[in-house]
Amino acid sequence: MSVRRVMGTEVEYGISVQGQPLANPMVASSQVVNAYASATVKARRARWDFEEESPLRDARGFDMSRQVADPSQLTDEDLGLANVILTNGARLYVDHAHPEYATPEVTSPLDIVLWDKAGEQVMLDAQRRAGLLPGGAPIAMYKNNTDNKGASYGAHENYLMRRSTPFADIVRHLTPFFVSRQVVCGAGRVGIGQDGRGHGFQVSQRADFFEVEVGLETTLKRPIINTRDEPHADPEKYRRLHVIIGDANLSEISTYLKVGTTSLVLAMIEDKFIATDFSVDGPVSALRAVSHDPSLKQTFTLGDGRTLTAVQLQLEYLDLAKKYVEDRLGSDADAQTVDVLARWESVLDRLEEDPMLCAAELDWVAKLKLLEQYRDRDGLAWDDAKLALIDLQYSDIRPEKGLYNKLVASGRIDRLLGDAAVERAMHDPPTDTRAYFRGRCLEKYAEHVAAASWDSVIFDLPGRESLQRVPTIDPLRGSKAHVGELLDRCDTAEQLFTALTR
Repeated sequence: MSVRRVMGTEVEYGISVQGQPLANPMVASSQVVNAYASATVKARRARWDFEEESPLRDARGFDMSRQVADPSQLTDEDLGLANVILTNGARLYVDHAHPEYATPEVTSPLDIVLWDKAGEQVMLDAQRRAGLLPGGAPIAMYKNNTDNKGASYGAHENYLMRRSTPFADIVRHLTPFFVSRQVVCGAGRVGIGQDGRGHGFQVSQRADFFEVEVGLETTLKRPIINTRDEPHADPEKYRRLHVIIGDANLSEISTYLKVGTTSLVLAMIEDKFIATDFSVDGPVSALRAVSHDPSLKQTFTLGDGRTLTAVQLQLEYLDLAKKYVEDRLGSDADAQTVDVLARWESVLDRLEEDPMLCAAELDWVAKLKLLEQYRDRDGLAWDDAKLALIDLQYSDIRPEKGLYNKLVASGRIDRLLGDAAVERAMHDPPTDTRAYFRGRCLEKYAEHVAAASWDSVIFDLPGRESLQRVPTIDPLRGSKAHVGELLDRCDTAEQLFTALTR
C-alpha cells in the first residue's frame, strides 16, 4: 500500500588502471576489494556462503540446466574471487570483470539512496587504497553501465514480493512501466547502439542492451523482466523480483524515484489494483526508441490502440498510484509515500513541459545540459570524442575528477542526504532488517564468523567440531528491535549462539 517493502540494489562499477589500457580488469577489481578488506575488515574475513543460492531457478516454474547456462549466470559458484561482507550488512565483491557493491536489505526508498551512496564511498576508499599498494598504479572507477565498446554491466534492483502474486501479472503490468520509467531514472549516454557508434545522446545507458521481453539471463539476451526465482527468504511466502533494466544513478533523486515509484507499482500489482491494459506493442523496440529521443516526443502504441509518449504513460501510472494510496491509506499514508508521489508528479509535469527543467534532479538531464554547454561553447558535433569523454567523466566517482560530483559541489544538483549520514552508513547497518544482525555480528564477533549470506550467519565456535548456522530467512527479523539488546549483552559469539538456541 506504500513505497515501503524489503529491497536492495547491486551495482557493478566500471574500472580502469590509469596508463595501462591492457590491464586485466579481474585483477584490478580483486585488488580494489582486497585493499578495502585488508584495511577495514576485522580479524578473519568471513567468506560468502553460496549454499542457499539458486540462480537457475525460473519464476515460470522450471530450473535451467547448468549445462546450457552461460557461465555468468552461475553466481552460486565460489570462483575464489575477492568477496567481503561489510559491517553495514552489505557485500563487496568481484563479479567477473567488475567490482560490485550490493546494499544491505532496507525497507524504504530513502534508505536505498543512503546505503547506495555509502557504496560509492566504499568504492572510492577502496580504489584509493588499491592505488597505494606497492607497485600499484592509480585506478579509476565509474558508476556507469557501458564501456561504449559493446559491453554493458549492471545496476540491479531487488524487491521482495508476495509469492501469491501471479508472475504473469507482474510481467503484464510492469513491462510498460519499465519501458517508460527511463525518463525519470535514465543515466544518459553519448552514443547510439550497443557499441555507441551511432551519433547522438540517449536517455538510458542500458536500453540498447535489452533484446527480449522475459527471460532468466542477465548478460546475454537481456530481458526487460528477469525471471530469476531466488527469494533469499521463505519461498512459500515471498519472491524476490530481480530487476536488471535500471541504470546506475548518481543523482539521489533519480535513485529515490526509481525505487519509490517501482515499489508503488508493485504494491498495486500485488493488490490487483491495475485494471487498465497498458501493454506496449513491441516493448523492446519501444524501449530503445524512447531512449533515443531526449526530447521525449517519441510515441508508441498501446495494446488498446492509444498512442502515448513515455511521459504520458508514466502519468497514467502516477494517476493510478495516487488513487491507490488515497483508497488504501488516505490521510494515513506515510511521509515517504506522499513525497514520492509529489516528486514523481512534479518531475513528470516538468519533463512534459521542458526536460531541462529537471536538470538539478535527474541524471540524464543534468548530463545532457552539461554536454550541450560544451557543444555550444566549442561547436562540437555529437560524434566528437570529447563528448564521450565528458560522458565518462560524469560518472567518475572521484570528487576531484567526477563531473557529477563537481555539479553537486557547485550547488547545481539537488540532494536528499548529508555527507555525515552517508559516512555512517559505510559502517553501520540499517536497524529494521536482518542486515542489522549480520552487520553487528561481523562488527562484534568477526573472529568467529566463518561465513554469511543474505539468509544466514555461520559461526565457528570454540569447542565445537562443526560450524553453527543461524538462519535469517525472515528479512524483517534480526532487526535492532528484535536482537539489539541481545547483541549488546552477549560479549562473545558463543554466548550469543547459546542465547539464540536455548
